[in-house]
Amino acid sequence: MKFLDLAKVYVRSGGGGAGCVSFRREKFIEYGGPDGGDGGRGGDVWAEAVGGLNTLIDFRFQQHFFAKSGQHGMGAQRTGASGEDIVLRVPVGTEILDEDQETVIADLTEPGQRVLLAKGGNGGFGNLHFKSSTNRAPRHANPGQPGIERTLWLRLKLIADAGLLGLPNAGKSTFLAAVSNARPKIADYPFTTLHPNLGVVLVDGHEFVMADIPGLIEGASEGRGLGDQFLGHVERSRVLLHLVDGTSEDVAGDAQTILAELAAYSPALAEKPRVTALNKIDAIDPEELDEKRAALEAGIGGPVLLMSGVSGMGVTEVLRALWAQIAPSRQIGGEADDAPWRP
Repeated sequence: MKFLDLAKVYVRSGGGGAGCVSFRREKFIEYGGPDGGDGGRGGDVWAEAVGGLNTLIDFRFQQHFFAKSGQHGMGAQRTGASGEDIVLRVPVGTEILDEDQETVIADLTEPGQRVLLAKGGNGGFGNLHFKSSTNRAPRHANPGQPGIERTLWLRLKLIADAGLLGLPNAGKSTFLAAVSNARPKIADYPFTTLHPNLGVVLVDGHEFVMADIPGLIEGASEGRGLGDQFLGHVERSRVLLHLVDGTSEDVAGDAQTILAELAAYSPALAEKPRVTALNKIDAIDPEELDEKRAALEAGIGGPVLLMSGVSGMGVTEVLRALWAQIAPSRQIGGEADDAPWRP
């Protein structure tokens, strides 16, 4: 299944049915009078967040969603049938944007959450509705209201407790594969990760969800490389794990590149709690490792953990540091809620 996090859809609610002009005509019954029924109501268009989905790929093959219109009213005071509603089933974490791609209509962050995208038109009144003491035989009825037509954008932002950041080949996919059952593509060349990956991580009996996104490079906010199009998937994370390649000659410069791109994308994202780890320490001499750790701590102005995703050195300490940031948000009724949201 391919990953798709942005889709354009066209929706239209159903129009209301027209009212009926009819008079009761039965043998041996005088003064039948008007009996035209009302038109049926048009169907609505809804969006609903459902569990078990983590991509918008279904909307690549179908972009048009039109609800049924209501039936016209009929004689004998019969009201037309209402049109059926249409429900767009989207993954949890989907934002619904207007055609300008800036106005947020809804943000569906919980399973079962629904939002009305286009309301169906009301049915028209039949001539029975206009009967009065001064108008005993009305010969007019109302047409039904037309449906609403809209062009919308669906943008998926994955919901994860922790988000992985780093330059290409920083070891993010290797780390995710080592601590979870996720199987991202791993190779010795940049940009092996082309779409976000999710994995459920277990540490000290606690579970949380981690998201890995494609690596960032300098100028990503201007569209270089894969750009910052995937940073939205870590916006909802409670904590960020910044991995720095320990084999790089300028670890402080690499870290500043990522921090600059975060700030250019969203100041709120740059201010999220962050754990920084120097990766691939098994490939560095002890003396050089101490120098790089000191340079990185000076560059970011905070502590740096040491780890190796391949050998497993320091991985548990990194996971514990992440859980320390996640745990306070799991407190429900005084007890820790260890059940993560599962994609």
